[in-house]
Amino acid sequence: MSNHHSHHSHEPANYNRAFAIGIALNAGFVICEAVFGIFSHSLALLADAGHNLSDVLGLLLAWGAAILTRRPTTPRYTYGWRRSSILAALLNAIFLLIATGAIAWEAIQRLIQPTPVTGGVVIGVAAVGIAINTATALLFASGRKGDLNIRAAFWHMAGDALVSVGVVLAGIAILSTGWLWFDPVVSLIIVIVIVVGTWELFKDSLNLALDAVPEGIEPLAVQTYLSELADVTQVHDLHIWGMSTTEIALTAHLVMPEGHPGDDFLARIAQELHDRFAIEHVTLQIETGSGASLCPQIDCSN
Repeated sequence: MSNHHSHHSHEPANYNRAFAIGIALNAGFVICEAVFGIFSHSLALLADAGHNLSDVLGLLLAWGAAILTRRPTTPRYTYGWRRSSILAALLNAIFLLIATGAIAWEAIQRLIQPTPVTGGVVIGVAAVGIAINTATALLFASGRKGDLNIRAAFWHMAGDALVSVGVVLAGIAILSTGWLWFDPVVSLIIVIVIVVGTWELFKDSLNLALDAVPEGIEPLAVQTYLSELADVTQVHDLHIWGMSTTEIALTAHLVMPEGHPGDDFLARIAQELHDRFAIEHVTLQIETGSGASLCPQIDCSN
């Protein structure tokens, strides 16, 4: 005997307007930055343009995933397309890590063979980047804690704002000292900043893709809560995973020798799991026999 309860009070917020504005602003800036980067022979500027281009693609990917998560379920896709947001976050992280490798390689080449850089142009273009990236990051600030997909968009933009600050500093240093190695050094610093920020995103999205228990939920706490329920003698086959970057699911078997407690009990437990652990989709199976006799051929300790 089992029962399933879902809560939809935390449906992902609609960020269509934020995505549209962010993509338009950053696509225009990428073109501007690339042109002036070539004109000024600045690798730091070109590196930032390449990173911003990856962010435009990342925003498009995240936007597409946000739209797909809203598609209704079908007989074939019983969970709908919720998982696309996890895949988008993972692909975003992988794409950024690959892009930073290319930037690092070019920076090393520039350290070996320095190229003249027009510092004034670098400063002006990067200053515009600070404003655009900061404005775009603020569009996603409200959703960065509850949705990994939106968090990816936010940190990309916030990171870009910091990177642009670094590019401005490189331009000032070159104008002040004439030391051309400042440009590739700042590029390498940009790479480090991006990799550090992206690694957490990569790790979290990979864990969700592998159905690991989402960050912020302690499995033992959930296990303890269920095992301490009245008349529950054993909890087994407990699984907690992310259905999307905003929704968490749980399935568990509760052994209750006194008999099935009724639908009101199941509804109450589902609500408490939602309130305590932010678990949206709860499926509980009630078993009235002993744990050992119910599943002799499988490990009931899971």
